[in-house]
Amino acid sequence: MRAEPPLEPTPGEARELLREELDHPAYTESDLLERIRSWLADLFEAGAEPASQASQLQTVLSMVALVLGVVAILWLLTRLRRDGSPAAGRRTLFGEEVVPAVELRRRAEQALAEGRHEAAVVDGYRALALRQIEGDQIDDLPGSTAREVAVQLAEAYGDRARDLHGVAQLFDAVLYGHRGASREQAEQVLRLDDGLPGGVRR
Repeated sequence: MRAEPPLEPTPGEARELLREELDHPAYTESDLLERIRSWLADLFEAGAEPASQASQLQTVLSMVALVLGVVAILWLLTRLRRDGSPAAGRRTLFGEEVVPAVELRRRAEQALAEGRHEAAVVDGYRALALRQIEGDQIDDLPGSTAREVAVQLAEAYGDRARDLHGVAQLFDAVLYGHRGASREQAEQVLRLDDGLPGGVRR
């Protein structure tokens, strides 16, 4: 009797090769796409019969409700974007505090005397901006940033535009960037407040 030639690959190796072939992404993707196609087809067929039995009025009302729903969602998204901007990190000038300019200036001078130069910069610039608002030199826009106030002030006092933008940047760097401030920088803010119309009132 002739010996049968050995099987190559062996049964175990053949099973392993088949498993590797079936694990190929092409089979998985094809199966996934087929499942999605079948699910969409079933969904369409399930909705087709009730839709065909619905009256024209019901169809119109459903479409109107859908449009109104989309409009409502878009409106809510725009409101959240607009109203949520401070919470998202908008660097407002005054925050929630309501203090007259003269009190802010007093606090800035006290901070300067105590060597707290960062606090002097922050309260000094707030005093400067609020004094101009109180004197109707610029508009009172709730939620304004230091930069936006500087833009308004620069339009009113063009010859001081560079200084105004400089102290606004300093304010942001100190309050929001946690940068240090020197005595000279704090004094610069207070001098600018003194030099603008309506200067410091003690």
